[in-house]
Amino acid sequence: MKHLINTKDFDIKTVEHIFEKAKLFKDTGYPNLLSDRLIITIFFENSTRTKSSFEIAAKRLGASVVSLDVSSSSSSKGETLFDTAANLDAMEPDAIIVRHKDAGASKILSNYINCPMINAGDGAHAHPTQALLDLFTIKEYFKEVKGKKIAIVGDIKNSRVANSNIELLSRFGLEVILVAPPHFMPSTKNFRQTYSIKEIIDEVDIIMSLRTQTERHNNLIYASLKDYARDFCITKELIGEREILLMHPGPVHRNVDIDDKMLQDRRCKVLEQVKNGLFVRMAVLDTLINQNSELS
Repeated sequence: MKHLINTKDFDIKTVEHIFEKAKLFKDTGYPNLLSDRLIITIFFENSTRTKSSFEIAAKRLGASVVSLDVSSSSSSKGETLFDTAANLDAMEPDAIIVRHKDAGASKILSNYINCPMINAGDGAHAHPTQALLDLFTIKEYFKEVKGKKIAIVGDIKNSRVANSNIELLSRFGLEVILVAPPHFMPSTKNFRQTYSIKEIIDEVDIIMSLRTQTERHNNLIYASLKDYARDFCITKELIGEREILLMHPGPVHRNVDIDDKMLQDRRCKVLEQVKNGLFVRMAVLDTLINQNSELS
């Protein structure tokens, strides 16, 4: 059984195959490839983009979707997460999509089910489909991505998006530069690090801004987000006329992560990422459900 728990679960050939499908869907429309299929979504954390993107992707392919309301499910009565997964699996869905606040939850749950499991984000660990749609967006813009430099800026230490992108983008030949204040910088020494975005602004091709993960902070780091923004907000003044691709996984803290002017700039691809996420997730669902035996 093939699952998507982190980006390492897909080799380069499989990723390229998914991108070919996503491009086909984007160019030609919505094929009815998952007719009579059932997909269950379980989101133990709030989500707008990812949850709706997965559900719309499934329905565009003709599948039925059951979204578990966690607040009214048996998990609120003390049922374990694993028993919830096992009971849902007994209903024979064709895929289960899970988001959870605890890192590693999706990996553990995958041992309890007999259909493909897709990790829609687990704690600060991984968010594989976000990294896939980010790379897809970059490849659409640059075509050849090997050797391009990307600055990942912000709360890297607490970001599952950063973790997944660092792994996937570096595997495809991009040079990843980590830009963050010391308390948001991960301990890894495998990637170039700096505390100043201005230090590398003239050499990067892409900037990926991250949301400050205040809900994952044990202690108050900044007196206010305005203090953080002073050093790490991506502004029109900072970018100038440089031909830099600007990205963000959302939700964007306006004028903290990216200022209003840059969000309206043609170089900002935030909404294009959202659009591409639909097609990439369609491709992931089709690949895991219809072609799982080929990937095993």
